Amino acid sequence: MTLRTLESLGSLEGKRVIVRCDLNVPLKDGVITDDGRVRASLPTLNTLIEAGARVVVCSHLGRPDGAPDPQYSLEPVAKRLSELLDQPVAFATDTVGDSAREAVAGLANGEVVVIENLRFNAGETAKDDSTRKAFAGELAQLGDALVSDGFGVVHRKQASVYELAEILPSAAGLLIATELDVLDRLTENPERPYTVVLGGSKVSDKLGVISHLLPRVDRILVGGGMLFTFLAAQGHAVASSLLEKDQLDTVRGYLADAAERGVEIVVPTDVVVAESFSADAAHETVAADAIEDSSFGASGIGLDIGPETGDVFAQAIRDSKTVFWNGPMGVFEFPAFAAGTKAVAQALTEVDGLGVVGGGDSAAAVRQLGFADDQFGHISTGGGASLEFLEGKKLPGLEVLGWA
Repeated sequence: MTLRTLESLGSLEGKRVIVRCDLNVPLKDGVITDDGRVRASLPTLNTLIEAGARVVVCSHLGRPDGAPDPQYSLEPVAKRLSELLDQPVAFATDTVGDSAREAVAGLANGEVVVIENLRFNAGETAKDDSTRKAFAGELAQLGDALVSDGFGVVHRKQASVYELAEILPSAAGLLIATELDVLDRLTENPERPYTVVLGGSKVSDKLGVISHLLPRVDRILVGGGMLFTFLAAQGHAVASSLLEKDQLDTVRGYLADAAERGVEIVVPTDVVVAESFSADAAHETVAADAIEDSSFGASGIGLDIGPETGDVFAQAIRDSKTVFWNGPMGVFEFPAFAAGTKAVAQALTEVDGLGVVGGGDSAAAVRQLGFADDQFGHISTGGGASLEFLEGKKLPGLEVLGWA
């Protein structure tokens, strides 16, 4: 089976097309602080507008617990979408109620409405299949076809992602097709050398992807909070840094497996250690095997890779033809501990080949640090979905669209 694409839906002129986007953007005081996911939805939406469809955009935002919560309203997203599409975008104040039905009924060809946050209805994320199906049935009344384009949710069995695609004629949008093309290049005959850069807080979040990629890559660079579990597995003290003691044996197993396969696992040689977890904490750079020898002793906490490691990682990335990066190298939200993440991001812009930012915090980091999306080969819109794909897992939101 192959992925059903927009062409499989035939002529869409005059048809009500529900588009399941991932518009889960960060908001501060009702203002979008990163509109990357909104911009990522534009190619599909513009294609449908030009085809004369009547476009019904739906998405989740945050975790409102199945009931309306003003702080998670999609209204700011509808306003931003209107600016980016350069045309009015209507907003329905509910998901499947009177406001949504009236807004959809009032659409002309090429017009767009955004309905309210799907998660304001408990049926969207319900664990019970019949509850999800009932909500999907209500959503289906708003459209004649579904275009699934929220890559960030395809690993979730949710009403708008899975059951709705069973009820209505359904196909993948351009964003999902692009994401899959890139992920396919990362897993099927990638150009070598192939380097994977993993960061973020926990090793346990990356176990599946490490296991699945070890036979496929040339080297893995380890940063972020997870590096301390690797250091501890090598016998080094890590003071008060983040440590998953229950993963030490697993990490030792990965190190042994990598050595046997000839895969290089690069663990930092220096670390920025701070007195406390705060933006203005006193800090210093120490050797990775001497963390407890810092001025802060056993109470010190590692918050970034050091400059020596940053240089080594950057060179390894620039020497590669394929790079996948998921997870910051340090607490990039604090300027004092953002240098490692910035070094990785900068090197990724210089890759002579395919450089992929694997969504989630990595995507937020590159934008916060001043990089533009077009400086990278690809920025994924779905961190969790990307990782699960690279782990070799089946993703229900793709399977229902014919992907096997």
